[in-house]
Amino acid sequence: MSKRKFPVVGVAIIVIDQKGQILLGKRAHGWGKGLWCIPCGKVEWGEEIREAAERELREETGLIATAGEVVAVHSNFHDPDHLSVGIWFKGESIQGKATALDGELAALEWFHLSQIPELCYPTDQLVIKQLLDTIT
Repeated sequence: MSKRKFPVVGVAIIVIDQKGQILLGKRAHGWGKGLWCIPCGKVEWGEEIREAAERELREETGLIATAGEVVAVHSNFHDPDHLSVGIWFKGESIQGKATALDGELAALEWFHLSQIPELCYPTDQLVIKQLLDTIT
């Protein structure tokens, strides 16, 4: 009997500035190196899901935020060896200055939702399209 595999849970907080621009990070290594993504990470064992999203945002960007309403949930099939389920939260009460901190992201930049660079994750594209559709 083969060992069953289960997907990892990924989380992200979507940060939009006062100009309506979204914060994206340029991947420093691994899957999609050199491409952009919504800053994200994995839920650790025993960690509450919203706390995981807040921790990941803080570790990668230095921003402190509250994970608000769920914006999207998608299955991620881009890497067949490492499947995941992603949950994107709306960022609320955002504080601090965005700075690439932990080495996972080479850079952070703000982009207008209609002028997004090449993305690492297909599901980020779905989320950004959804966001764009809600404001137009």
